[in-house]
Amino acid sequence: MASSCSLFHSSLSSKSKSKFPFPRHQNNTKFNRPPPTVISCTSSSTYDPCPSTTSSNSNSPSPLKSRRLADENIRDEARRHRSIANNTFSAKYVPFNAGPDSTESYSLDEIVYRSLSGGLLDVQHDIEALKKFDGAYWRELFDSRVGKTTWPYGSGVWSKKEWVLPEIDPDDIVSAFEGNSNLFWAERYGKQFLGMNDLWVKHCGISHTGSFKDLGMTVLVSQVNRLRKLKRPVVGVGCASTGDTSAALSAYCAAAGIPSIVFLPANKISIAQLIQPIANGAFVLSIDTDFDGCMKLIREVTSELPIYLANSLNSLRLEGQKTAAIEILQQFDWEVPDWVIVPGGNLGNIYAFYKGFKMCQELGLVDRVPRLVCSQAANANPLYLCYKSGWIQFKAVKANTTFASAIQIGDPVSIDRAVYALKNSNGIVEEATEEELMDAMAQADSTGMFICPHTGVALSALIKLRNSGVIAAGDRTVVVSTAHGLKFSQSKADFGSVMDVLKKYLGNKAPNH
Repeated sequence: MASSCSLFHSSLSSKSKSKFPFPRHQNNTKFNRPPPTVISCTSSSTYDPCPSTTSSNSNSPSPLKSRRLADENIRDEARRHRSIANNTFSAKYVPFNAGPDSTESYSLDEIVYRSLSGGLLDVQHDIEALKKFDGAYWRELFDSRVGKTTWPYGSGVWSKKEWVLPEIDPDDIVSAFEGNSNLFWAERYGKQFLGMNDLWVKHCGISHTGSFKDLGMTVLVSQVNRLRKLKRPVVGVGCASTGDTSAALSAYCAAAGIPSIVFLPANKISIAQLIQPIANGAFVLSIDTDFDGCMKLIREVTSELPIYLANSLNSLRLEGQKTAAIEILQQFDWEVPDWVIVPGGNLGNIYAFYKGFKMCQELGLVDRVPRLVCSQAANANPLYLCYKSGWIQFKAVKANTTFASAIQIGDPVSIDRAVYALKNSNGIVEEATEEELMDAMAQADSTGMFICPHTGVALSALIKLRNSGVIAAGDRTVVVSTAHGLKFSQSKADFGSVMDVLKKYLGNKAPNH
């Protein structure tokens, strides 16, 4: 059925007030702006890029939103408020870092994880369609959705839906309103240990299952939900995990009523991480191998059975994870920090942050990308060794035991993505020994934080770069905390670490003679 959508407004420049052809929330109560002069939409689609409108030019505030009907939930309410219109945005799979002559692409509704050459895939958005709206428009649209309960825009991920999965129907989305996580000013830690006054910690672990993995899993499980409704051959979803991925997968699958299968390396994750997928009803297999062995096994299993692969080899998850970068910019009122430091294991997250920042630059929301730092545990440091070789050679390593168990990975799937992100952001790779990461964690905790060992790895990188003068005292720096400290409380109770901290503390408190 033919469709049309026409929009008439004065300007989308940064000096004018944008008119939104895409959903924000149910009314304009807090914005005191007149509605668009004329907007007309007709289509057979169920997507809603056009809100209901009037031709009034009154500047008076809109009436307060009335409570939704007693017999409807927020999905029903969102469905009732959606007008009928045509979605103008799209996305597809393409080979990662493919040249301009490449014609290989796949619909997001296809079940595919690798390109024809065996390389990684990436989700490519129709940037030209997105560029029809300027940076001021996107900034105002995203800001207008923060803190709302309107489905699905109350999520920090789905508030950027047009940049994530633009074609998915909101009814297919599986969300716990993840994201919108705290950006914490580490005032005392920065001043006391680093001589910095503009140090921030992005607490991605303040989330539904306690880690940043929720940001990607809401996207992946939503797409699986859509595929199952389309009668694609997907019986369940599976992953290999060092703990956090399995927790996120099992929770979102449970919310959607989709079976989940988890492969965990035996005796290499925390009790809290093991309990989460079991509590959510996942089928958990403890395998006598490390993460890399579990990853090899799940790839073989998903190639033979109708189980959808949920690891970051699947590029859908990175679309959700990139929204943490956009959130950081929002929380700084769209000012770009100088540095962003991310702990790295399987290395999808460092690329996701780069992609989020790069999209904001490309679409005019900001004018540059921050310098990125990826920090690895010295016991599992293949990216660091590659960086120290001048990016000449990557060689997988045997990952040794580390307190930062979620990044205990010697053969990362997203190595090519990480190298690309770091090269294009003038990035740096650092490493942290077990002593360094535990000391950094203890120092942070002593100033009121309660961080995970992986954040300790990132803070260790910051300490080294600050001490060497690479990061200056006045540089605005963000350390990404990837998981909640409560998931790794046993690492804080390690006897040797406790004794070291107590000796230092008691030594400082000893009376002077």
